Amino acid sequence: MAVLLIGVLLLIFILPNYWTKWVLSRHARPRDDYPGTGGELARHLLERLGIEGVEVEVSEHGDHYDPTARRVRLSPEHYEGRSLTAVTVAAHEVGHAIQHARGYAPLLARTRLVGMAQQAEKIGALLMMAAPFLFILTRLPGGMLIVVLAALISFGTAAMVHLVTLPVEFDASFQRALPLLKDYVPPYDMPGARHVLTACAFTYVAASLASILNLGRWLVILRR
Repeated sequence: MAVLLIGVLLLIFILPNYWTKWVLSRHARPRDDYPGTGGELARHLLERLGIEGVEVEVSEHGDHYDPTARRVRLSPEHYEGRSLTAVTVAAHEVGHAIQHARGYAPLLARTRLVGMAQQAEKIGALLMMAAPFLFILTRLPGGMLIVVLAALISFGTAAMVHLVTLPVEFDASFQRALPLLKDYVPPYDMPGARHVLTACAFTYVAASLASILNLGRWLVILRR
């Protein structure tokens, strides 16, 4: 039964992650009919919208918008690529820059929560590792339970934060990026652009599920 449950959980985690990668790769074919690369489109959109102080740069750490540094960061294949995936991902990240420039409250809250989630995951891992030793040292009946509960809260916080970011991602995709793309992407490519924008948002579903699976892994370790 436990093996079956683990298999189901792994499948739930793998499917969104696999689907996201499949969608992005499906539309990554270079297009001669596109006038510019993802990086060029990102700069053009920022200039067109009058968003000042935001730079576009290549990143080896994936596509994202950094609200602290005010940087739209694109992976090399999307920065230099001239494909539907490249321009759509670029527009999605510019969507976050638009949110920031317009004071979109959920993005500002997400920025604070992401920092908290990263710290929570680190604390959770440390607590789970330290739990058996603390129990041996203190011999308190409820000591182990307290530490495990603290770790549960830490990992649970991380998973919750990833889920809270979903509305921010969907807003960047469909309220910000999609209307802009209609001026640059041929009508017959718009269904594909919608799929890519959905995939951009669903990266956080995979991240949330990864946090939950990480919690389950530590619980299994402790039971041993």
